[in-house]
Amino acid sequence: MQPEELFIGCHLSAAKGWEAMGKDALSIGATTFAFFTRNPRGGNAKALDEVDIAKLRTLLEAHHFGPLVAHAPYTMNLCSAKEETRDFARRALAEDLERMEYLPGNYYNFHPGSHVGQGSGVAIEQISEALNSCLFEGQHTCVLLETMAGKGTEVGKTFEEIASILDKVEYPELMGVCLDTCHVHDGGYEIVENLDEVLDTFDQIVGLEKLKALHLNDSKNPLGAHKDRHEQIGKGFIGLDTFRSVVTNSRINTLPMILETPHSELSGWREEIALLRSFLGDN
Repeated sequence: MQPEELFIGCHLSAAKGWEAMGKDALSIGATTFAFFTRNPRGGNAKALDEVDIAKLRTLLEAHHFGPLVAHAPYTMNLCSAKEETRDFARRALAEDLERMEYLPGNYYNFHPGSHVGQGSGVAIEQISEALNSCLFEGQHTCVLLETMAGKGTEVGKTFEEIASILDKVEYPELMGVCLDTCHVHDGGYEIVENLDEVLDTFDQIVGLEKLKALHLNDSKNPLGAHKDRHEQIGKGFIGLDTFRSVVTNSRINTLPMILETPHSELSGWREEIALLRSFLGDN
């Protein structure tokens, strides 16, 4: 059975405020979106405007949005070899989760990090320990580990590494996974020819019930390149037919889907959203 509508959107700028993001989403036909919780290349978070946030919440409810998928800054590395970097990451995580309580019921997605030579075993312990120190009882945000491409010393390049982190978290009900199509393709998972087999593998190792969101990105690289370079939908090595398979696959097409494809204008994402919605109408 297919859903009546896809929850699909893109990554939007928070520069103009909370309600403005919602209006931008509406202008491109989106019913979800992603945003950075703070400067993606730094550590600063803008002061919260509770009135503006309340306006966004009203807009989201009125237009039947799906869950939003907030994104942690790229500088948040919970498994860095440097203690000061890990300390910043834990502070940012804890603060972001407190701030997300103003938008309850949504998702907070982050890159597990890079172990920088320590090894994935040490990194998995550090990541899980940080999560256990920051998650709290009564939290209204589900935290998502993002699947990674395996560039450099990235953690989370395999479903086994993702599962190892989840297994060590003390609040499993507060955790999930965001699957990035470019990342898993670049990581060596054959979603082009065998999407359902990859989902079966994920289910066996992690559990499909833990899959909470998707990042829809084509890839500039061939399968298993471990490079992580996003391409516009249908213009890369993943190809249009795979994305048709994703949006029509009843196992995953009720999840919020976030485009992180390279465009300089909102019109580019508007066209991609319309294209992806059209696939559902074909079936």
